[in-house]
Amino acid sequence: MELRLYDTLTREKRSFVPLDPKNVRMYVCGPTVYDFAHIGNARPVIVFDVLFRLLRHVYGAEHVTYVRNITDIDDKINDRAARDFPGLPLNEAIRKVTEQTEKQFHADVDALGCLRPTVEPRATEHIAEMRAIIEKLVQGGFAYVAEDHVLFSPQAMNAANSILPRYGALAKRTLDEMIAGARVDVAPYKRDAADFVLWKPSKPGEPSWPSPSGIKAQGRPGWHVECSAMAWKHLGERFDIHGGGIDLVFPHHENELAQTCCAFHADRMANVWMHNGFLQVKSEKMSKSLGNFVTIHELLGTDKFGGRRWEGAVLRYAMLSTHYTQPIDWTSAKLHWARKQLSDFSKIAETHESVAFKSDDLDNRVVSALGDDLNAPAVIVELNRQCSAVNQNSSDLGRIRAFKATLDLLGLQVSELNPQISPSDRSAIEIKIARRNAARNARNFKESDRIRDELTAMGVVLKDGKDADGNPVTTWEIAR
Repeated sequence: MELRLYDTLTREKRSFVPLDPKNVRMYVCGPTVYDFAHIGNARPVIVFDVLFRLLRHVYGAEHVTYVRNITDIDDKINDRAARDFPGLPLNEAIRKVTEQTEKQFHADVDALGCLRPTVEPRATEHIAEMRAIIEKLVQGGFAYVAEDHVLFSPQAMNAANSILPRYGALAKRTLDEMIAGARVDVAPYKRDAADFVLWKPSKPGEPSWPSPSGIKAQGRPGWHVECSAMAWKHLGERFDIHGGGIDLVFPHHENELAQTCCAFHADRMANVWMHNGFLQVKSEKMSKSLGNFVTIHELLGTDKFGGRRWEGAVLRYAMLSTHYTQPIDWTSAKLHWARKQLSDFSKIAETHESVAFKSDDLDNRVVSALGDDLNAPAVIVELNRQCSAVNQNSSDLGRIRAFKATLDLLGLQVSELNPQISPSDRSAIEIKIARRNAARNARNFKESDRIRDELTAMGVVLKDGKDADGNPVTTWEIAR
């Protein structure tokens, strides 16, 4: 099959040809571990998990290396550690915060059906590689030392007469445009406003390591050089795919590309740069100030039956229903739609639980759609077609295997869409329904609506109708 991917650097969709088909390599920027990941953070995790699955299908699981880093050096981590553990030395508090947050992140993305990456390096374990890259940049004239800092010079990069790309090529902006559109640190020791930090001195009590380039003071790395170092360590000077959210194009990925290309005198860092679009909540940017900030953990929280408020497969399916390059509007209506569709899929999977499948059972239309720049919405169309086909002929084992193989390729774990409730839970629901019916009979519609909303929040779907004698009757079921 042909795999075509959209490359942010060249602004075109083109055929993917790995540098080495027996060692296909992908790097994706991972979490900064200081707090629960929000639902926007889930998008690149899901998108590149699907790509990981597709690459494994095409080239073989043993021939694909997926690296997703853990950033465990950051001012936000330091602030959180000092706030949460004021009685501990800062370094010890930082370790507690990062270990706890990393565990939370893994629990959340596991629930979303994501495979663990091949390698998950921590920034603090790659200081030697960071110093080595910084030394190369200083020696090559692309970086300089000033007041115990090491700074990278985009001007020096663009002035070099070599195969190096132009700084700003990824973001498609000039230096002046990038300075105007970014919050640039103003410091007297910088030669130019666009220069950015590779290494800086540590404050008392902060994490610190021996500095490069003859600097006597202990220090710590800048954010951008961390990913350059980890990608180099685990994937080499040049690799196949670099991914992340669209918000990382500038400055993070632009600076990564600059550092790596200048350190190794190369025209590329990754052959393909891929970026997923923004996530909005009800057409607004997600932010704590707007009150629409929601974490993966909150969406996956438990309901009154001890089950998930929203199953991981529901969040994943809703996310994949929009093409990864496009912005996505996150609404409860989208989640209810996803749960309804997955409930239908779950019934088939449960009915044919004993039917085994393998990747060779995949329909060519599914593989072709996903191979066309991860067109997951087109695969969802095919998935619904397969669902209808199986319902029409439930004895066709070939269709059943193809259907289950498609669910697997998209990473959809639909078995969790079968909630079980206890007799006491059932009794509690029926008591609430009786109270709602009493309120309706008394024409207290405000109270009736309140109880319905309460039941909806519990995952209960009410159906109002009439019995054979024309009397009002309410039935219910657990939302799937």
